[in-house]
Amino acid sequence: MSQDRARPRTTFVVLFVLLVLAFIVGVVLGPVNIPISDSFFILVNEIPGVNLDGLPGNYQAIIVSLRLPRVLVGMLVGSALAISGTVMQGIFRNPLATPYILGVSAGGSAGASTTVVLGFTSNLALPVGALIGALLAVGLVYRISYTRGTTSTYTLILAGVALSSLFSAITTAMIFLAGPYEQHRVLFWMMGGLWRSSWTWFKILLPVVALGTGVIFAWGRDLNALALGEGAAAHLGVKPETVKKMMLGLATAVSAVAVSAAGTIGFVGLVIPHIMRMIVGPNHMILLPAAALGGGIFLIYTDVMAKMVMQPAEMPVGVITAFFGAPFFLYLLRQKIVGGRMR
Repeated sequence: MSQDRARPRTTFVVLFVLLVLAFIVGVVLGPVNIPISDSFFILVNEIPGVNLDGLPGNYQAIIVSLRLPRVLVGMLVGSALAISGTVMQGIFRNPLATPYILGVSAGGSAGASTTVVLGFTSNLALPVGALIGALLAVGLVYRISYTRGTTSTYTLILAGVALSSLFSAITTAMIFLAGPYEQHRVLFWMMGGLWRSSWTWFKILLPVVALGTGVIFAWGRDLNALALGEGAAAHLGVKPETVKKMMLGLATAVSAVAVSAAGTIGFVGLVIPHIMRMIVGPNHMILLPAAALGGGIFLIYTDVMAKMVMQPAEMPVGVITAFFGAPFFLYLLRQKIVGGRMR
């Protein structure tokens, strides 16, 4: 067995171990101290509505109804953002590309704030508005940059920057028009967090993320070809425009659903794909599943930190990811300036 094949296998073993540990940590740790043995006992012997072997009645509700779905939703959101970032970096051939480069974040924030100002108060109204706003923003970006049967990567990025500014202005206007309670609700959502996690959100996220990730993985070889440049990809029998359209659409869909569930959580789609690329290399057939695992692990751990660092208050997880991601972004920016190419 060659060393090149052994390293990805070892990496996936380590990632699976870290994911299991993250799952345990996410279920066990929280503002309410529940012994590890009781947590495992509840997970293994969980019976709805029944007090387990004399354990405090709130233990079961905390583990099964709060922490378990939160860990699973965090895993899916982190994986979705990391997968989207991997696709964006591959298409744009730029390690600084993120899922939000086409206006997903700005559109989601505008949609969420508009929903709140219009008076929709149901629990799903804000995330549904965020999803509509995110998809609308990306649809406009793509439509503006699409001319004569093709899209320019350069134009996509510029259109994304311009429309992100426009949707950010809409968000600011909506916050200004909102009342104090609505302002607090929108601002807290924009900081990003997993406090809305539930089994309902897990059931919504699972099919979208699983299907989107599966199709992206199936197109991994075409993404490898596209990373060489559109001309080289065409010579290899790949249709660059078809691959770009498919990959951008899928990456946008999974990241938009993640944003609608958890708000704006930055840097996951920037940091994790780049770290995984440094570990396993640029082959997307290996890089994509590695990034999915890494994103889930990273967001679970940062969410635990968000719950624990300021007890009993909970810090938005987007703040924690920014503390890790911003220095790494500056490092990547410096490397790109010095090296002048994607590493």
